[in-house]
Amino acid sequence: MPDHRNPALSRRTVLRAGAAGALMIPAGTTLAACSRGDASPGVRRDRPTLTHGVAAGDIATTGALIWARSDQPARMLVETAATESFANAKTFRGPRLTPASDGTGRLRVAGLEPGQTVHYRVTLEGDDGARSEPTTGVLVTAPTSAADITFAWSGDVVGQGWGINPDLDGMTIFGAIADAQPDFFLHSGDAIYADGPVEATKKQNDGNIYRNITTDAKSRPAQTLTEFRGNYAYNLSDKHYRRFAASVAQIIAWDDHEVINNWYPGEDLTGQKREGYTEMNVDILADRARQAWTEWQPATLGDGDRVYRKVAYGPLLDVFVLDMRTYKDANPDAWKTSDDGGILGAAQTQWLIDGLTTSTATWKVVANDLPLSIVVPDTNSDRPGARPSMEAVAQGDPAAPLGREIAFSKILSATKDVPGIVYLTADVHYTAAISYDPNRAGYSDFSPFWEFVSGPLHAGAFPESPLDGTFGAKYEFVHAPTEADTSPAEGFQHFGKVTISSATGTLTVDLCGADGKSLYRKELTPEK
Repeated sequence: MPDHRNPALSRRTVLRAGAAGALMIPAGTTLAACSRGDASPGVRRDRPTLTHGVAAGDIATTGALIWARSDQPARMLVETAATESFANAKTFRGPRLTPASDGTGRLRVAGLEPGQTVHYRVTLEGDDGARSEPTTGVLVTAPTSAADITFAWSGDVVGQGWGINPDLDGMTIFGAIADAQPDFFLHSGDAIYADGPVEATKKQNDGNIYRNITTDAKSRPAQTLTEFRGNYAYNLSDKHYRRFAASVAQIIAWDDHEVINNWYPGEDLTGQKREGYTEMNVDILADRARQAWTEWQPATLGDGDRVYRKVAYGPLLDVFVLDMRTYKDANPDAWKTSDDGGILGAAQTQWLIDGLTTSTATWKVVANDLPLSIVVPDTNSDRPGARPSMEAVAQGDPAAPLGREIAFSKILSATKDVPGIVYLTADVHYTAAISYDPNRAGYSDFSPFWEFVSGPLHAGAFPESPLDGTFGAKYEFVHAPTEADTSPAEGFQHFGKVTISSATGTLTVDLCGADGKSLYRKELTPEK
C-alpha cells in the first residue's frame, strides 16, 4: 500500500485557505439571529460565510465526520478528493445549518479509501443558491492493513484565565501539533474552561503581565447555552487552532471543565465557593454544556448518547475513549469500600473489559480523561469531619483498592493476560511517564503496564502531584514547574506523540514540549 502521508509542504499548502480564509464571528446573540456580518474582500455580502474554519473527527476506514459553521441559514456541501487539486472529487450534500444549532453542522462522508490522505472542501449554499468561499481541510482515514501510525494527544485549553495572547502570536502549540502531521489527535478533555473567565490581563509568577484577547462569552463563567457555545468559538478564533483543526482529524473526549471544575452528576453547588454562579444545579449546567459540545466539536455521540466509544484503527491499534464524568459517583465517596461502578459506571466498566479482552489489535490504547494513580483532591466537595474528597481515581491510600479504585482493580485483573494495553491521559497540567508494577503494589492481581500523561495545551501548568501506591505506580519521568499556575508564556506546555511501526510493531511514546521537541521517549515492544 502506498504511504498515506504527504510531504509537509503539500499538507500545509492545502490548508492556507483553511487557516487564513475564515472570517471570525463570535458565538452569541448575534449568531442566534444569524447575522450576516461583514464580508471579506471579493465576497458578496449576501453570501453565507464559514465563520470558524473546518474540522474533521471520528475517523474510520472509509469515512469521517466533517464540521463547519455558517453565519446565516445555509446548506453544508462537502467535496472529497485524493489530491489538493480536487480532481474527480466526490460531492456530499449535508444538513442545513440554522440558529437551532448555533449555525454549526456536521456531515459524515463515506466511500473513502482506507489508509489514505483525503482532502476535503466545505462550501455553504444559501437559500437563494449563493455560495460561500470554500474552506479546505485534510484528514487520514484508518488503515485496514498494517501501516505506520502516528498520533498525538493532550488536553486542557485556555485554562486558569490564560487566553489567546497576541504578544505570543496566540496558541502556537497547536501549530506545532499540526506541523508534526499526526494521523489523528486524541483530545483527552478540558477542550474549554467554561468555568474560567479570561480577563484582559493577568500577572504571571515571574511578575510580568500577560495580555489576553477576550470576548463577552469568556468574560464570565459559562452558565447559559450561549456562553458555553462562546467558549468553543473563542478557541477557534486562534489561527493556530484553526490550522490544527483543519489539518488533523480529532478523537475527542470530555472532562470537567467543559461544564465546571471537578463536577459529578447530581452535584449541588449551594454552599460551595463558585464565584459568579447563580445556577446551583450541576445537571442543568451539564445538559447545556453537552449540547454545546455536540454542536461545536467534530464528534458524535454513540448508542444511548454515549461519549465513551471504541475507534478501530487497523490491525495495530484500537483506541478506547472513556467517559469518566457522566457516570461518576460523588467525589466525597472516594474512600468507600463497596463497588457501585465508581467513576465509569457498571455498564462502561464491563464494556471496557469486554473490549480489551476481545480486541485483536496489537496495541490497545485506553484514553482515560482522569489519571489512574495521581492524587487529585477536590476541596470544593470536602465535608466537615470526613476524609478529603477526591476528583480522580486514587485517594492517596497505598493499600487495598478503595472507592473508584475497586472498579479499576477489576478491569486490571480481568485484562491481565491481554497484551499491549497503554493508558493515555491529561488533566493534571504537566507531562509524565508512569510505570505500574504489581511487585510494589498494594493490590497485585494485574500485569505491569504504562500510563503516560500530557498537557496542558494552553493553560496554567502545575507542579507534580503525589502518586497512590495501590497499583504500584512510579514516576519514570516528570516535566512540571515548581510553582502553581505557571502561564503558557513561562513554559511547561506539552503534547504527547505516539508512533507505531508496521515493520516491528513497536510503540514509541514521545512527551513533547510546546515546540514539538521530545523531552522523553519510551519504546514498548509487542509481546510475541
